[in-house]
Amino acid sequence: MALIKLNQKHVAPREEIVIARQMHQALVLHFLEGLTQAQIAEQLGISQPTVNRLIKRGRQLGLVEIKIKSPVEPLVDMEEQLLALGGISRAIVVPTVSDNPQTALQAVGDAAARLLLEEITDGDTICITGGKGVSAVVAGLQAPRRFDVEVIPATGCVQGKHYTDVNHVSTLMADKLGGRAYQIHAPLFADSSAERAMLINMRSVADVFKRAREAKIAVVGIGSILSDDSSYYDLHPSSSTDRDAIERSGARSELLAHLLDDRGQVCDYSLNGSLVSLTLEEFASIPTKIGVASGQNKARPILSIMRGNHLDTLVTDEATGQRILDIAAEGGRI
Repeated sequence: MALIKLNQKHVAPREEIVIARQMHQALVLHFLEGLTQAQIAEQLGISQPTVNRLIKRGRQLGLVEIKIKSPVEPLVDMEEQLLALGGISRAIVVPTVSDNPQTALQAVGDAAARLLLEEITDGDTICITGGKGVSAVVAGLQAPRRFDVEVIPATGCVQGKHYTDVNHVSTLMADKLGGRAYQIHAPLFADSSAERAMLINMRSVADVFKRAREAKIAVVGIGSILSDDSSYYDLHPSSSTDRDAIERSGARSELLAHLLDDRGQVCDYSLNGSLVSLTLEEFASIPTKIGVASGQNKARPILSIMRGNHLDTLVTDEATGQRILDIAAEGGRI
């Protein structure tokens, strides 16, 4: 055992043991029990300067290791694991705050809203879809000031439920940010590809999509297809009766109302050809694309979207993130 120096001459082995014991006691009392040096000196019957030297020398010898655990460390680890799957350049994972899907989704929406406020500057254009996820982002927006921004629909409109109406959602977002909303006066689905071409080329519709293509930021939902609560079936009256055809097409997810397969590629499904929407190629040119989704039933759709390289950023919750990782580890196939 090496001799311990405490600003004094070498000490004999017996004295060395006494000093080592005192050092250990002082370190335990100070770092584990929180006593002051004066309290330690009184308890051990030594001077306060000696206590100070014992603690200092103990740290120099590496007898003290201080480790601070971050409450977000598991989330950061999960974000890195999601990034390692590929297809996104940024992942934001929030704690799963509740078993209630709406509460969990709103926590995700709040996180996406904070991210959006960090990303936007005056003069920006934001294009959005409708949907519960984007509606949660709007609900979470607490802008510190008015932003001179434009909010543009990325798809045609579906009236009925408020969250499916992209005009309604874009107006709410613009109001929250202090900017301007543009309305699209065309349905999400045309009756045929020829009618789609006609609608897309109408001046008012073409102007909206031109602005959407030039957007700096997109905020979009990620739709599930095969779950009973999928909002895709709220978008077109025939989709709910056409579920067998949707399943045969290999659909696993929905993005801008496009049905995508397990690899994130557009499915061979009839309604994909009549969408009044940005194409996925046009969507890809937008610099920052943020996808928002929460819930166990969204895990496979999210993985599909990631495999298709359609997003830059994913915002989700911990339970959903873990399910994504589990599916990927299993091979990711249904």
